[in-house]
Amino acid sequence: MLFGRVKGTAICTIKYPGTEGLKLLIVQPLNKRMEPIGVLQVAADVVQAGAGDLCVMIRSREAALAMRDEKFVPIDLALVGIVDELEVKPDGTFDYILRAGHNQFT
Repeated sequence: MLFGRVKGTAICTIKYPGTEGLKLLIVQPLNKRMEPIGVLQVAADVVQAGAGDLCVMIRSREAALAMRDEKFVPIDLALVGIVDELEVKPDGTFDYILRAGHNQFT
């Protein structure tokens, strides 16, 4: 999984069968310090992201599996989450404290 920042929209008049109606966005991949890496890429949007959003992306076969209706489409990069809040800790530090709370499995 990677981070990416949405930079714009890609508009296609003709698409591969099974990708009609799929929104394509132009994204800038980011490293763990939120700095741009590599070139702009086109990603399929399954989470209704918009320009400027920080998103979680997946590649390869997993990207094609993220499509709701069609599972065998030539998609190589997909946006699967919009980041609402991000907390980055310095390298080498971890928080092993279990917080009090409730989940459906306890």
